[in-house]
Amino acid sequence: MIISSALSAILLHGKYSLLNQPKNILISGFLAAIAVIFVWSSWLVVSRAGATSALTIFDMTALRFGISGVLALPIVFYYKPWKTLSILRILLLSFILGPVYLFAVFGGFALAPVAHGGAFMNGLLPIMSLTIGYLYFKNKVTNLQKVGAIIILISCGILSFSAEGINLSDSWVGDLLFVIGGLFFSVYVICNPAWNLNATHVLLSGSVINAIYYVPIWYFFLPSGLSKATDSDILLQALFQGLVPTFLGLLLIGYAARTVGSNTTSSMMAAVPGVGTILGVIFLGEILEPIGWIALLTLTLGILVTSIPKRNSI
Repeated sequence: MIISSALSAILLHGKYSLLNQPKNILISGFLAAIAVIFVWSSWLVVSRAGATSALTIFDMTALRFGISGVLALPIVFYYKPWKTLSILRILLLSFILGPVYLFAVFGGFALAPVAHGGAFMNGLLPIMSLTIGYLYFKNKVTNLQKVGAIIILISCGILSFSAEGINLSDSWVGDLLFVIGGLFFSVYVICNPAWNLNATHVLLSGSVINAIYYVPIWYFFLPSGLSKATDSDILLQALFQGLVPTFLGLLLIGYAARTVGSNTTSSMMAAVPGVGTILGVIFLGEILEPIGWIALLTLTLGILVTSIPKRNSI
């Protein structure tokens, strides 16, 4: 239901450009965008599973940077992205996508369920991006986007109290950490077009540089639960944190943006909170009250509304 509502809205506001695409390209582009939805949704579930296992958030961060950094190294040396991005911006991007961001996200998952992660990170992301864009880049916010932002805020408020079997005194701290993580990522979203970033810039700053300084710090100074964790937990986190979002996610979202458009791809991300919650129910046994499911639907609507571009940008 959530995916179909997202697709309907996409076809409505993106039909003028989409109808001109060859059918096979259009289908493959939508399949790539749908795959991105499941990549990000499953990452929410896997991160929650890892954060509640014997692994520490420092271990998960090390797996993320260590594996992706090693895999990204030959790509970075081949394309030499430092030639097209200043040292200052490379370092700033490294901080934006660095350990503090992941500590906030993984710390949130240690305290709050998947539904909260999807809502407070993916759900609030459009609001944060609009706010930062307005304050620092003087981007205009339409009345429709303001309405969407209000819908998102109300939905997130309802969701924060609608999951069964959680400790509210802990979950609100987790929600706050999700907001901090979402704020970091929204800064990245704003900087991406402003700095003309491409995938190699992200691999250099977000993976290689962070791996170089963080992994030794983690190994010598930070608490670890690797010795207590099961092999399956370590393997799952290694694959998802180090490979799936960094490489598979980048490839899929890049292909989808080229074939069906960046606006269409961004709008489809509205399905992530709902799909993530469903996967959390299936694989982690999380329970959401009926009012929570209604809030998820309104949250999806709010994200779609805020992601509709101004008419002159369609």
